[in-house]
Amino acid sequence: MKIAFGCDHAGFNLRDAVLKFLNGRNIEIIDFGSKELNENDDYPDVAFKVARAVSDEEAEAGIILCGTGYGVAISANKINGIRAIACDSAEGAASAKRHLNLNVITLGGRFTKPEEVDGILSAWLDTPFEGGRHLRRINKIAMVEGSTLSANLQSGGRVVIFNHPLVQHKMGLIRSVETSVKQFRELLQEIAGLMVYEITRTLPLAEIEVQTPITKTKAHTIEGRKLAIVPVLRAGLGMVDGILQLVPNAKVGHIGLYRNPTTLEPVEYYCKLPFDIEERDIFVLDPMLATGGSSAAAISLIKKRGGKKISLVNLIAAPEGIEKVHSEHPEVDIFVAALDSHLNEHGYIVPGLGDAGDRIFGTK
Repeated sequence: MKIAFGCDHAGFNLRDAVLKFLNGRNIEIIDFGSKELNENDDYPDVAFKVARAVSDEEAEAGIILCGTGYGVAISANKINGIRAIACDSAEGAASAKRHLNLNVITLGGRFTKPEEVDGILSAWLDTPFEGGRHLRRINKIAMVEGSTLSANLQSGGRVVIFNHPLVQHKMGLIRSVETSVKQFRELLQEIAGLMVYEITRTLPLAEIEVQTPITKTKAHTIEGRKLAIVPVLRAGLGMVDGILQLVPNAKVGHIGLYRNPTTLEPVEYYCKLPFDIEERDIFVLDPMLATGGSSAAAISLIKKRGGKKISLVNLIAAPEGIEKVHSEHPEVDIFVAALDSHLNEHGYIVPGLGDAGDRIFGTK
């Protein structure tokens, strides 16, 4: 784990206690200072540095110290994707993590004693985020600030919700009952492409030399990363072309599952994967993550055939589906364009968009 850390002069008295705690847990530290006591420093400066490191995913979380913890918390919260709160007790830190997925904790040098640091930080780091309704609520905050929500759950896998304006605009269109089959297919492909554009943002690059019509120059290419996309039949097929337009060299597998209308459990009828699936980064595609049974079963099939690095890509998810997938596959990252409220008595996502397969293929 990597944590960004910083303090001003008023929180400097807690600096050694925090660093000792982090070193004791073998946590990698990005230290933004102040490393020497300077009564003329300003708390927003260090708060912005720590918060930006967390927002840019250079660090998984942040710790900031000032006199009260309040000033640095307010400053950090100006950065997209940051949820910072001043905590002066272990109980408060645990509650903030459990319900708010607190990714930056702030401490006040005037309110917290050095000997209290271990208890507060341990409660923060060791308490799992509960997800569920809390994930839905903090996503509403992320939507207002226009950020992408990335939340690590107790199980370790992330839930990433894309709140980009283009994604949200197209989601509004695709949900509408007035949207035609043709429009639905086009929107589904467009949203899938926008999502994979963001998902692949961290792919490693290698420098190459190319000849332009004018001269030779340096350029970049994706470095040795093999990708596979695996749609869950039938609705997952609607996402394939949108992704292949961006990563045309990706191999495509197929998994056939249908949901038993009585038990709502998945039933397998087909599975065909690339022969080197164990070497590839795998994106499982299914527009709707409802009960989670089909997605969890698809991931299990891939694992049985050697697949290791697996992510799940959905348009819309329900909290029940996320919980189901992470209960069986805790390491899997789930990428969605929208997290909806709940499932109805028939196992459909509310508000959702209906049956994605029927809307793609014009069936009922």
